[in-house]
Amino acid sequence: MSKKHNSKTNIIRKFLKYIVIFYMLCIAGKLLIEVGMQFNYYIEKSVQAEKRHVIQDYEEWNLILVNAWNEIPEDYNVTLTELSNGQMIDSRIYPCLQDMFDAMREDGIYPIVREGYRTADEQQRILDDKVMAFIREGYSKSRAKRLAETWVAIPGTSEHQLGIAVDINADKEKSSNEEVYEWLAENAYKYGFILRYPQDKEDITGTAYEPWHYRYVGEEAAEEIFNRQICLEEYFD
Repeated sequence: MSKKHNSKTNIIRKFLKYIVIFYMLCIAGKLLIEVGMQFNYYIEKSVQAEKRHVIQDYEEWNLILVNAWNEIPEDYNVTLTELSNGQMIDSRIYPCLQDMFDAMREDGIYPIVREGYRTADEQQRILDDKVMAFIREGYSKSRAKRLAETWVAIPGTSEHQLGIAVDINADKEKSSNEEVYEWLAENAYKYGFILRYPQDKEDITGTAYEPWHYRYVGEEAAEEIFNRQICLEEYFD
């Protein structure tokens, strides 16, 4: 009995040993995958930055390029106008925005500016909230941060800090978001605004499709961008 008992004990010990080794290999493999993803992410960012960085004449305030690779100039200043719902925008785009909204209302569509100008602190808070939302969905902190940055720009790289970009939604009591987005897609360029983050351009803009986000560039640039069906980055290229 003693020999049989020792044999069983040895088998159990070996079995447990293999389980521990297997478990440790699984953890190591997961860590290696995460490190590899991090490495690929930063390599990709570096390559994209090299490809997309644009040196500009910032005297053309309406054509400043701001994205993940081009930060807002340190000396950038903006004079703001407050809208009826408390949102703020660059005073220079106010007349064009009002003309566009008036035209929409004449067509029976009622828009509102859901988001206008943001400070750097406000932008950081929105980004942090998005990261936490992904973490609650079960993503790791690093993965959540990467996902969040495809939806929310990090401070210093958000057009909302320029004051010439607006998120436009519908007055839900009178219109639907779909009606607003469809009208804007067809007509916003006439008033100097472009759909800043189009579909199928995510690899160029660095931002997911946002049918509500419109950016003022002036009527001439807006018409060319609309007719050529390109994004702002391609316009500069």
